[in-house]
Amino acid sequence: MLEAIGLSRQDEMVYDALVRRTRATLTELVHDCHLPVAGARRALRTLVDLGLATRSAGRPVRYVAVSPDSGLEAVLREREAGLHDVRLHIRTLMKMYRAGARFAHPGELIEVVSGRDEVNHRWVQMQQNTSVQMRGFDRPPYAAPQGHTESNHVELALLKRGVKYRVIYDKSALELPGWLEDVTTGMRHGEQARIAADLPMKLAISDDRLAMLPLMRPGDEALTASYLIHPSPLLDALVALFEATWARSVPVQHTGPATQELSEEEARLLTLLAAGATDQAAGRVLGWSERTVQRHVTKLMRRVGARTRFQIAMEATRRGWI
Repeated sequence: MLEAIGLSRQDEMVYDALVRRTRATLTELVHDCHLPVAGARRALRTLVDLGLATRSAGRPVRYVAVSPDSGLEAVLREREAGLHDVRLHIRTLMKMYRAGARFAHPGELIEVVSGRDEVNHRWVQMQQNTSVQMRGFDRPPYAAPQGHTESNHVELALLKRGVKYRVIYDKSALELPGWLEDVTTGMRHGEQARIAADLPMKLAISDDRLAMLPLMRPGDEALTASYLIHPSPLLDALVALFEATWARSVPVQHTGPATQELSEEEARLLTLLAAGATDQAAGRVLGWSERTVQRHVTKLMRRVGARTRFQIAMEATRRGWI
């Protein structure tokens, strides 16, 4: 159990025996642990160096266990400080790596991955290696119906691990049955989702380290190739494209607004209208008929005094509804 803080199995045996006795001589610990004298002496020296035990000045020499809560906590704090320093050093090394990799081997900055299994493997691997955040554009066509549902399993595991997800969905995805349920599941676990019109491509960005551009055209039945973009000016441009698109996209809401002026369904309808969804698309997402959508739109117009859908969105924004 204590190998993580630098104790060997032999060190831990001696420490456990010393904790049970609270104080003991070398001979007593050799007897308790069935160890050679040299091995027990080395273990005791390690415990003293780590601050987990003290050595008395009398004869015979006795070793006293430091209270585990304070002794082990002190070692843990020291290890955590060391790990923090390592993380800072990793950032410095990554800056050096990126600076050197950008132009030293330009032919290796863009990698083409072929084959469905290999593409899927690299996609899962990229997500699992993400430490801070995943960002992406999501748009049809998908390799299979509701293709993003299977990917959600990986996403949910990473969200639980603390990885941040920001995803922009193309407006055309609203036409797909079950889209809202899939997105809402992710949002309940922490995904931030927005909607934009006419996303130029599919895109996934892992931290600022790697981007993946699936090569899939309308009519393709399977995703069989992707570009992997390594640290480079091109990766910087893709990150900038994502952030600019994110800033002008419409946030998806999965709960009702803080004010009690709107129902949850009306809040979702407003989000869809602001994203430019048609009555048919909004109806599919909400499970309504087109006539029901139109009736709710008319009702919202009367409530805010608007004459057009654009005026509804502007007034809803002013009131903080979306």
